[in-house]
Amino acid sequence: MANDPQLTCYGIGKAIYNLYFHPLCKFPGPKIWAASATPGALSIFSGKAHEKILSLHTQYGDVVRVGPNALSFTHPEAWREVCGHLKQGQAENGKDPKYLNEEFDKSLISASRERHGPMRRAMAHGFSARAMAEQQPMINAYIDAFMTALRKCGEDGMRPLNLTEWYEWTTFDIIGDLSFGESFGCLKNHKSHPWVEMLFSTLAAIPLVQALKDLPFFKLLAPLYFITMMPSDSLKNQAIVGKFAEESIKKRLSLPIDRPDFVQAMLKKNPDYEMNEREITDTCSVLVGAGSETTATTLAAATYFICAHPQVMKKLNTEVRLAYKTEEEITIQSVGNLTYMLAVLKETMRIYPPVPIALARITPPSGSLVVGRHIEGGTTLNLWQYAMYHKESNFCQPESFIPNRWLGDERFDSDQKEIHQPFSLGPRNCLGMNLAYIEMRLILARIIWNFDMELDPDSQDWTKGQSVFFFWKKPDLNVRLKPRSR
Repeated sequence: MANDPQLTCYGIGKAIYNLYFHPLCKFPGPKIWAASATPGALSIFSGKAHEKILSLHTQYGDVVRVGPNALSFTHPEAWREVCGHLKQGQAENGKDPKYLNEEFDKSLISASRERHGPMRRAMAHGFSARAMAEQQPMINAYIDAFMTALRKCGEDGMRPLNLTEWYEWTTFDIIGDLSFGESFGCLKNHKSHPWVEMLFSTLAAIPLVQALKDLPFFKLLAPLYFITMMPSDSLKNQAIVGKFAEESIKKRLSLPIDRPDFVQAMLKKNPDYEMNEREITDTCSVLVGAGSETTATTLAAATYFICAHPQVMKKLNTEVRLAYKTEEEITIQSVGNLTYMLAVLKETMRIYPPVPIALARITPPSGSLVVGRHIEGGTTLNLWQYAMYHKESNFCQPESFIPNRWLGDERFDSDQKEIHQPFSLGPRNCLGMNLAYIEMRLILARIIWNFDMELDPDSQDWTKGQSVFFFWKKPDLNVRLKPRSR
């Protein structure tokens, strides 16, 4: 108790410095957020930070101070200037070490600039057009199983199915096979694998840990913070997730190398970089988590928006069903011709971005020029996709689902379409972007080819009130799938 006055004085002094003397004091934003990291942390814990950040940008503009040492951007140039390709000798706005630390995570996503480029080139073959063509039979086998299960479990449209979980089961089985050499058995068993559930729990805790690290006296009070505010069993689950990944990769490494998956690409001899087992394990864990959940999320949201907009459904059904004479014609190559489907997916990822949170960057010691302002070194830079895509200055009718905005409709000529980067931008953008698009197009095309879809009444307001903890906390999406007559 003797130290309480000292702590109080320190806290008051720190707040005064943040408000009036900090290098960011000239940037607009709520004073209470500038004085302390606590309001920002509380918004993260509420699960509604994406909505709060949007309201702050609506009030204060394209650049907002959202913490004592943090800025948020919704300006159209922000992606390029924060994350874009660098000029010769230009310092990188690297991943903020509070959130991604190379010391503990050896995956591609946490790699330093020096390690990232060679490592990414070593992995690139596994995501090339040729690799995806080789992976197509494997991917199709899981989609076949998915279609069979929908017919059987949906009872000819009489029984609604929760597509939130069915999409997750399908994408996890696909990405599990491509990463670990075998599926999780979700489609076979009609339920989630325990490792998948633990992975979700671990990922959901990430933004909470990030928020805690920004709170006053974190190092001093860390044990109390974790005991009172962290989800139960999160640390235990994290250890189990890591152990499962290690064992799965060891098992995969014992298989023949001539297998068209991600590990084969990582094991290929590369003159620039050879990945070790720890790097392969950590990277595959990231691929499984990020590469499956985001794809399943977009498919679920697209299905909801299609069903909730009859004219969109009619137009998409017509495009798919006139494009093919048989289901076998739906291939990786042919789905690239479905232009309206691509517009539907892009509009889905605009209004309901699969990664709605900010993946923070930090300015180098020399600082960085962003949106015409010099930002001091060590400043956290946030790009909240939800706020960027829902701000009226960036998109006309931002809350409305209108795929035609991506097809030359002149009503939307003023839209800042270049700001739409659901897979990020620059040298660290998502390596699996093309694979994700192919999976989404194949799965959606085959559902539309096989079924007429109808939302169950209890899913009519599926997107309403959803919270965000790293990913969306999605409710059940109950849909009736009636086999269509040809």
